[in-house]
Amino acid sequence: MIDLRSDTVTRPTEAMLKAMMAAPTGDDVYAEDPTVNRLQAELAERFGHEAGLFCPSGTMANQIAINVHVAPGDEVICHRLSHIYNYEGGGIARNSGASVRLVDAPRGAMPADVIQAEVNPADSHFARTALVCVEDTVNKGGGAVQSLEMLAAGSDASRAVGLPFHLDGARAWNALRTTGQDWGRYGQMFDSISLCLSKGLGTPAGSVLLGNRDFIEEAHRTRKVMGGGMRQVGILAAAGLHAIEHHFDRLEEDHRRAARIGQLLSDHPSIAQVAPVETNIVIAQLSNGRSASELVEAQRQEGVLCSAFGPDKVRWVTHLDFGDGDLSRVLQALETWR
Repeated sequence: MIDLRSDTVTRPTEAMLKAMMAAPTGDDVYAEDPTVNRLQAELAERFGHEAGLFCPSGTMANQIAINVHVAPGDEVICHRLSHIYNYEGGGIARNSGASVRLVDAPRGAMPADVIQAEVNPADSHFARTALVCVEDTVNKGGGAVQSLEMLAAGSDASRAVGLPFHLDGARAWNALRTTGQDWGRYGQMFDSISLCLSKGLGTPAGSVLLGNRDFIEEAHRTRKVMGGGMRQVGILAAAGLHAIEHHFDRLEEDHRRAARIGQLLSDHPSIAQVAPVETNIVIAQLSNGRSASELVEAQRQEGVLCSAFGPDKVRWVTHLDFGDGDLSRVLQALETWR
């Protein structure tokens, strides 16, 4: 089967496995794993932050960041399409006792004026606005890349009223590969960043949370409370170091293949519309009220796995284990489906 349900389905390459097997390890709960420490320090330096914290998953990294930034009863501003709201199990309420202020703009965008309009007044009748969260790229926005100018304006607007600006950078690698933006300049727009290593870069697991030293010190405590402290986890950190060095540039191949799928679907008689394909995610809406499950099953019958992304929408995600031969098979399966 060709699996395009997500870019998390990849398996380590032979070179990555060798790097993992050769990694020196220690007890990361005591902050004594040398490979983890190297990964944290390298990413912090590259993104212009003081420190980093290795976490088991992107969801945990986001939830730790939110927990450190807010107090119970506070409010978090995020987009209605955001992963932290839709796909993290209600964690903002469950883990941090905070409420959510949802905003709306095309494809997950968070313009400064939209952020400013949602900040509550300093009045005891209202929840205290405590944090602004953005996502790049936007999963439910079809892998949309956030405008650098808009991110900078949103950062300035948030900081002007004393609000930290957090990035859910689950696929920030794809955004950075597309824009060519310097990692340090990009990173300094945010007060904290969650970087996923298993999406796009193809590692087995892990995310790194970045911020200043005081923030990361408190995040370390929160990670312990959430059960995220691990021991000789340098084997996973080594996969991340290898992927950053060897798998970042090749993201362009994923984007090219996704664009080809999007082009075919845009001309398909049974597809009403396709979200603009900017990175490695393709989201298509079926025409005439046809259900997503119909196309998902048709693809499965042809040996292709994709995901229903709503009642009439289907998602394909290209990745490290998807090559040009696989692309030809997917295109043929879509061409013959009616």
